Amino acid sequence: MSTPPQLSRRLGLTDAVFIGLGSMLGAGVFAAFTPAAQAAGNGLLVGLVVAAIVAFCNATSTAQLAAVYPESGGSYVYGRERLGAWWGFVAGWSFVVGKIASCAAMALTFAAYAAPAGWERPVAVAAVLALAAVNYLGVSKTARLTRAIVVVVLVALAIAVAAASVDGLSMDLGSDSLVAGGWHGILQSAGLLFFAFAGYARVATLGEEVRDPARTIPLAITIALSITVVIYALVAVVVLGALGPEGVAATATPLADAASGAWAWAEPVVRVGAAVAALGALLGLIAGIGRTSLAMARRHDLPHWLSAVHPRFHTPHRAEVAVAVVVTALVLTVDLRGAIGFSSFGVLLYYVVANVAAFTQPADERRYPRALQVAGALGCLALVATLPPLAIGIGVVVLAVGVGYRLVTLRIVAR
Repeated sequence: MSTPPQLSRRLGLTDAVFIGLGSMLGAGVFAAFTPAAQAAGNGLLVGLVVAAIVAFCNATSTAQLAAVYPESGGSYVYGRERLGAWWGFVAGWSFVVGKIASCAAMALTFAAYAAPAGWERPVAVAAVLALAAVNYLGVSKTARLTRAIVVVVLVALAIAVAAASVDGLSMDLGSDSLVAGGWHGILQSAGLLFFAFAGYARVATLGEEVRDPARTIPLAITIALSITVVIYALVAVVVLGALGPEGVAATATPLADAASGAWAWAEPVVRVGAAVAALGALLGLIAGIGRTSLAMARRHDLPHWLSAVHPRFHTPHRAEVAVAVVVTALVLTVDLRGAIGFSSFGVLLYYVVANVAAFTQPADERRYPRALQVAGALGCLALVATLPPLAIGIGVVVLAVGVGYRLVTLRIVAR
């Protein structure tokens, strides 16, 4: 019998870091600040700190697990190995549905910056199909394109920060201003901003395609998250200082608006950077979902035909085609805020499983204290509870659909 085609280990540390950066920067800087400002005003700065702390706890758990289980699938695999099949399924299902919503959010963000009025949804669909085709052709092409995207985004962010700072920043950062939206609003902003940090897990989902994964994955996650936190903090302060919380809450393009006040030429540059950033995040998201779907299909937690690996390109081609179809349907039906809220619900549950799984690891597999895993799990649950009610309601329904699907599948197999 011939050996079925497998994924190839082609990615080094630099590739992994850039994939993490590309997955995070587009999501946060250009999409999440507006709903966060609507929830908490200036308090989004406190929410950003809370989200960063929870993300750090989750990142340490992910890194610790990925060093021991360097397989495609991330917390789906970790949950199965450490806690049991049902835990793994909940993590994998939450990741897939949450990140599919993230794909829709990134496609819509790209279109908001790049498309003419009235053409946003068709342009968003075109972006999904084009990047799905890039991923179909191989992960090394994904990594090369992601590097170029990250460079363009960093240049655009530097221009935006410089332009917004030319006339000086005016922002009341007193304690009353930071908590004026109330702690519920601050925690809701943290949950929405967490959407922006979740890209570091993309590295772990590529576990079968990274060279020396026990070293590369933990280091890449730490480096990418650290760089992203610094960039987010700088951009948040500058944008709030230029527009004020009401201005940030009122626009879908806060960075472009903040940059346009001093240098007229800066706005189109920032719009290009935002569009490219969203494409970078979308590219990494499609790759990560495809790999998790592959891992779940291998174990029959998703239809087994999704487990195929292309004999030439060594990619989970059927899974990626299926992801592109579902994301296209969402792009044609949902709005940006709803996509972000639902995505946060799914991804936070995914990391609850990651933290619990890391907590159970024995001493010889541990890199970080158990207190970080406890803090990460409790932090994720707290942020889930404060998300917008509609996002929670839809999330619960979709989670129930997944559980029902697995129960039916198990009964069919048992018969």
